[in-house]
Amino acid sequence: SSQNLSEEFAEAARQLKKEAPRIQFGKIDVTHQHDLRKEFNIQAFPTVKFFVNGSREDPIDCKGVRKASAFITWVKRRTGPSTVLINSTDQAEAIIKAGDLAVIGFFRELHNDSVEVFCETARDVPEMPFGMTASEDVCANYGVQRNSLIVFKEGKPVHNEVLEDGRQSKLGLTRIIKTFTLDLVTEYNIETSVKIFDVPVENHILLFTPMNSETFNEIYENYQSAAAEFRGKMLFVLVDTNEARNGRIFEYFRVRDIDVPAVRILNLTSEARYKMPADEVTVENLKEFCQSYLNGKAKQHLPSEEIPQDWDKMPVKVLVGKNFNSIIF
Repeated sequence: SSQNLSEEFAEAARQLKKEAPRIQFGKIDVTHQHDLRKEFNIQAFPTVKFFVNGSREDPIDCKGVRKASAFITWVKRRTGPSTVLINSTDQAEAIIKAGDLAVIGFFRELHNDSVEVFCETARDVPEMPFGMTASEDVCANYGVQRNSLIVFKEGKPVHNEVLEDGRQSKLGLTRIIKTFTLDLVTEYNIETSVKIFDVPVENHILLFTPMNSETFNEIYENYQSAAAEFRGKMLFVLVDTNEARNGRIFEYFRVRDIDVPAVRILNLTSEARYKMPADEVTVENLKEFCQSYLNGKAKQHLPSEEIPQDWDKMPVKVLVGKNFNSIIF
């Protein structure tokens, strides 16, 4: 909530005042400052922007940061080096074991396009430490081809991404790395919904099923297998249809009790929805559905009549599937 974020923001300001007094923190209530809201095109709340060198032009958006420690890291990485330079295996181990997640880039040399993209990505992912190395010993110790990035989770390598000059974008790497802040399949609830929308993956696939059904374990294993294959491209979400608090999400996807288990894909940018054509939740059906969607071949699911022309003329507005999300949420 805004209140929580405001408290974390204030805590970051307190801590940075000692370490970096040059960095000033301020907050604005834009309900009273219409000109500022318009000037900086503030659409959502809360919004955090970072102004550099006293300029009002092009402030940097600080998105998806919610904890004081992440604010501090984000600001430090914007004003100083964004990654730690690693010269020894001991140094690498210290970073890998310091927390739950760590990212290390192994490079042939420390001056090329891939290094630049890696350092830019580190600025946008303050939730985890980033290190980079061009040391032959360190690369040999982890048995890594140089010019690749490894995500470590709980001290073990869980993802290896080869970095080819000019091929990966900052957004592409950010997507892949940020998905590791979530489980392979994330159960939808009040706490996780915020995290789900913080990860910049616009394709979400949702499995609607009662978690206490006899077939749940088998279906869930199939879903996890598909999730491992599409990590970074799609976010896999599980919705328990027995949980009454998930009612709004069934309403939005027009999923009824008789439809479950059901699988849907949602594109966050266009709000287009897709229904898995097959009834059985098998690994093959899931993979085929995801692949046909990513190839642009899946058929959109439009469980709605057209929006009536006079839907908002009267005090009670007329809602149909196509305008339900934008009006209600």
